[in-house]
Amino acid sequence: MVAPILRRAPGTLLSTSSALLRVHQRKVAAPAFSRFLSTHITNLACEDHEPSFLGSVETFFDRAAKISGVSEKSLAGIKAVDSVLSVKFPVEIDPDHHLIIEGYRAQHSRHRLPTKGGIRFSDEVDLQEVEALASLMTFKCAVVDVPFGGAKGGVKLNPKKFTPSQLERITRRYTMELCQKNFIGPGIDVPAPDVGTGPREMSWIMDTYRQFNPQDVNAAACVTGKPVSQGGVRGRNEATGLGVYYGIREFLQFPEVQKMTGLDGRIAGKTVIVQGFGNVGYWAAKSFSNNGAKIIGIGEQDVSAYDPNGIDIEAIFKYRAEKGSFRGYGKVEIIEEPIKVIERECDILIPAALERQIGLKNVKKIKAKVIGEAANGPITPDAHDYLVSQGTVIIPDLLLNAGGVTVSYFEV
Repeated sequence: MVAPILRRAPGTLLSTSSALLRVHQRKVAAPAFSRFLSTHITNLACEDHEPSFLGSVETFFDRAAKISGVSEKSLAGIKAVDSVLSVKFPVEIDPDHHLIIEGYRAQHSRHRLPTKGGIRFSDEVDLQEVEALASLMTFKCAVVDVPFGGAKGGVKLNPKKFTPSQLERITRRYTMELCQKNFIGPGIDVPAPDVGTGPREMSWIMDTYRQFNPQDVNAAACVTGKPVSQGGVRGRNEATGLGVYYGIREFLQFPEVQKMTGLDGRIAGKTVIVQGFGNVGYWAAKSFSNNGAKIIGIGEQDVSAYDPNGIDIEAIFKYRAEKGSFRGYGKVEIIEEPIKVIERECDILIPAALERQIGLKNVKKIKAKVIGEAANGPITPDAHDYLVSQGTVIIPDLLLNAGGVTVSYFEV
């Protein structure tokens, strides 16, 4: 089982770094200290006894497994993460300083190749997060029937604290580690953008892979989400956020949903709060606004903005790009504790940031009639149960945010 993972692809080099490769075979648990580290932002809404992100994914899996009709033997194989790469490498920040960077890549299931999943740059990244996200990617690809297994990667850093040249060195070095360990390739594992990354980082990854694999005529397919000028596909940037809009719009057409929520099937006039204003949150907010909805709240890392009369999406997006924050923008109310914005009254709530944003600490304060999971795993199992018992309609992440991987299929 281990040998195929360690085998290098033609053209790769032996590692000269302090990289650490951990291959977790099926039914072999990773050390508790490394798998279940939680971060401050993803703990704010959760009680101590609530499961970690990976634990939440496994809890939902177990619930679905009971009604699947699939044998326990098969389910045990489906549940386990196939393999995980964990690396640490030095990067020169300036002539006098080197920084040790942590990176991960998890492949949940290789039942279909290549495996597929984004790479995020965030100081919230840890091992259990990428394992959980890789698991969700497997199930997400199955839901929309694209022929990929699930994978996910992450580099533990805040990209806002680094210059573009520093980020390029970090991205290329991380890609080198993936190449050396055979964790990237058109028929092996194909990354994509995620939190903190975009077309720029994907072009760096593709270029680095080409340098390590000059004989691979399909090298451009080693990553998706590239700039259109470098083999990307039009529509990829907005795919996930636009898919969130379409998914919620279609759910509102069902009479059962309208009866439960008291909402009609039209988007126009609905009040919407979006938590997270990155690629997914921006395009979701823009799509709703363009179709007549009123965006009354937007959450970000430092603060949130709220205005019951509606927020101009383009104007606040440009302001934040220039100033780096919502502070000082127009007449909006600035909420210093950003997670509190999701507790305001609205018709539709779209968590589009990180996991575990709605837990037992704040679930009883959620007033939205419909919650669209644009982020992966934004609601813990216990919070989910409470919301459902109160008649809240929850549109799951596996379906709602699958627009990105669907469009990526056409890029590969």
